[in-house]
Amino acid sequence: MRLISIRYLAQGINAFEFTPVEKTSISPHEAGAHFELYLPNGLRRSYSIVNSSVERNSYEIAVAKNRDSRGGSQFIHDELRVGDVLAAGLPRNNFHLCEHAAHSVFIAGGIGITPLWSMIQRLERLGKSWQLFYAARDRESAAYFQDILKLNEEQSGRVHWHFDREQQNRHLDVPTIIAGIELDAHLYCCGPGPMLDAFLDCTKRRDPSTVHVEYFSSPNSPSTEGGFTVVLARSGQELNVPAGKTILDVLLEAGLDVEYSCMEGICSSCETRVLEGIPEHRDAVLSQQVRESNEVMMICCSGSRSKKLVLDI
Repeated sequence: MRLISIRYLAQGINAFEFTPVEKTSISPHEAGAHFELYLPNGLRRSYSIVNSSVERNSYEIAVAKNRDSRGGSQFIHDELRVGDVLAAGLPRNNFHLCEHAAHSVFIAGGIGITPLWSMIQRLERLGKSWQLFYAARDRESAAYFQDILKLNEEQSGRVHWHFDREQQNRHLDVPTIIAGIELDAHLYCCGPGPMLDAFLDCTKRRDPSTVHVEYFSSPNSPSTEGGFTVVLARSGQELNVPAGKTILDVLLEAGLDVEYSCMEGICSSCETRVLEGIPEHRDAVLSQQVRESNEVMMICCSGSRSKKLVLDI
């Protein structure tokens, strides 16, 4: 993909637009999807595709320059230039939009607006009912502020802003918002950890199929207890996973070419079929039902409850 534009969105947030070097159109993507960038510094990072799912010429992502960056956002802001060419993965979607819902409610915190903005654009195209609760430090820090403001002007009452610095630094009151929403509405939340914790706590009694979250950083620590063996079913190779390492660490050290990106269980790039054994799930992507089936796992962060895991690798 070639980086064809960089533009300012908000304080500390830029939009980066990529288009294929050779193809005339991009792979289709759903609202809420993300794709992986293979950065020149060796990192792989996943970013939500912000532009409309009907777009066939480019992907746009919005990246906040994080003070605590592990190297991804800082590199993108400081080093990438228009014209640069990067390898990229195909779109994936762990944050699906229910397009047939009678009403959808979105709760965004900061840069968490990115997947939700693509969903709102999709619902607008379909003529569906939606509301947005958007929290940021201040107006200058709210990405896509003018675009969202324009939509609200077309039909007022759909967007509710909350700027901490205009509210004596009080955070968005998620419990009160949830309490006022009808039970058949579909709820979506993306933002900082405390917001997601409050959201999940308030939605425990709702139908799980109507509650949707996406993490930008994992709420769980990776499993590094070790003390088990991984068997690679396709070759029969056996590898010991020692204390202090993840399954992915061991596979990469053995020279295996496996898919991965976030390395903390939030992107699903490393999802792997489990043929035998019981994983210890530490991801933030799989549903409880899928976890309990023990048929797949995220090898970047999850471990094993059994002494042996046989993986479809």
